[in-house]
Amino acid sequence: MLRYVYAHDLPRHPKLAQSMFQDRADQFKTRLGWDVDVDDAGEERDSYDALNPLYVIWENSNGTHGGSMRFLPSTGPIMVNDVFPQLTGNQPICSPLIWECTRFCLSRESSGNVAGALTLGGLEIMRNFNIAHFAGVFDRRMVRIYRSLGFSPEVVGTMGQGRDRICLGLWDYSLEAYQRVALRAGLTTELSTLWFDLSFGGIGMPGPVAMVG
Repeated sequence: MLRYVYAHDLPRHPKLAQSMFQDRADQFKTRLGWDVDVDDAGEERDSYDALNPLYVIWENSNGTHGGSMRFLPSTGPIMVNDVFPQLTGNQPICSPLIWECTRFCLSRESSGNVAGALTLGGLEIMRNFNIAHFAGVFDRRMVRIYRSLGFSPEVVGTMGQGRDRICLGLWDYSLEAYQRVALRAGLTTELSTLWFDLSFGGIGMPGPVAMVG
């Protein structure tokens, strides 16, 4: 199932949190060879994890992490502005209608529909928080994945060549995209809505700025 968890609530889900950060270390450090920090517990974290981001996490039946993404509003510090300003032409992204999505991670044991479920979770956030766009930096290996999920971004900036080429993408919310991704993920929109409501209590949702703190 999908869980939506703010960083300050991760201690309530210790097994899920530990396995998420360990899977991030495995994917980004071990498999992809990124220059990321891994602590003595084998967990990968960065400064943006300290900003109380919202995580969308696929929880396996045994309570461990199957996949996840991290979201922060662009009204505060985000990676694309701080680390990749060249991709925006040194014009920072800053809008309550745009959130950044980072750290798309799948565990080695994740099933085929986890990526689709996570993408649907992102669209659920957009739908409930009235977010018009997600922004994110990605490399060429992700292009095929986004296409297969039915949710490809508009590329608004690029840098590098060949294997080192990275892009800044903007994903737009639409009801058609929400329904298309649900279909490709093999999930109903009713189940997706239920998972979201279970995480947030099924009551009126405050806006994204109020949720982050």
